[in-house]
Amino acid sequence: MAEGVTGERRIAAAFATAAADRRAALVIYLTAGWPSLEATLTLVPMLERAGADLVELGVPFSDPIADGPIIQRASYGALQQGTTPRRCVELVAQLRAGGVRLPLVLMGYYNPILAWGVGDCVRACREAGVDGLIVPDLPPEEAGELDGATRADGLALIPLVAPNTPQERLAGIAEGARGFLYLVSRPGTTGPRDRLADGLADYVARARRASRLPLALGFGISSPAQARQAARLADGVVIGSAIVEQAVQGPEAVEGLVRELRTAMAREE
Repeated sequence: MAEGVTGERRIAAAFATAAADRRAALVIYLTAGWPSLEATLTLVPMLERAGADLVELGVPFSDPIADGPIIQRASYGALQQGTTPRRCVELVAQLRAGGVRLPLVLMGYYNPILAWGVGDCVRACREAGVDGLIVPDLPPEEAGELDGATRADGLALIPLVAPNTPQERLAGIAEGARGFLYLVSRPGTTGPRDRLADGLADYVARARRASRLPLALGFGISSPAQARQAARLADGVVIGSAIVEQAVQGPEAVEGLVRELRTAMAREE
C-alpha cells in the first residue's frame, strides 16, 4: 500500500487490492485488550502477515447490545483489565509506530464517543492512525455530528444495514456511507451459526443496487466453508467471534484460522 494513504483511501485501496487478486477482502474483528493489551499488540501484526486485509478493533463497552456471548465476555474481560477508549486509540498509535499498515477501524458504541467529545475523539483517532469508525447503536438520523467530524478528518464512518432494512432506507444509508457498507447477515447479535442465513444473494443484490461502495458481510460467519460461501456474494467477509474465541489459545491458533480463511475465500477462475 502506498505511503501516506490513510483513512477512507486506505480502506478503498485494501478492497481494490483484494478485488485485483480475485478474492473477497478478509476483515478480522478483535476485541481490543483481549485477552490482554499486550496480546492485541502481538495479534494485529500477525493478522497482517497472515493475510487479513482490514482489522476491526472492538472498543470494550459495558452494554454491547450488538454482540453475542463470545464478544460480550471478551469485552467484559478487557474492561476488567482497564481497556478504555483512550487506551484503544493509543493502541492504534503503537501499532502504527510498529509498522502496521493495513486499515484499522474502531468498532464501538456511541456513549464513550459522546463522553470523550465527538470532535476530540475523532481528532485523536486520526492522529493515531485510525482509518474509520463503526458505531452499531448510532442511527443515521442522529449521526450528524459524528458524520461531520469524520468527514473533516478523512475517516470513514461505516454504517450497518440488515436483511430487513427497507430498500428506500437502505438507499439513504448507502448514500451517506464511506469506506464500505457493512451488511449484517442475519437479525440478532454476533456469534457463530451452523449455517449462513437464507436469502443472502437477494439481500446483497439489493445492497449493490443502492451503493457503489464495497459490501462486507458479517455476523454469524465463523468457518472457512461459510467464509467461502459469503465471498462468492460480497466484496468482503467479516469474521469476529471465531477469532476472539481463538485469541485465548494464542497467536498460533489465530494465525492458523486466518490462513485457512484467506485460502477459502479465493475466487475460482
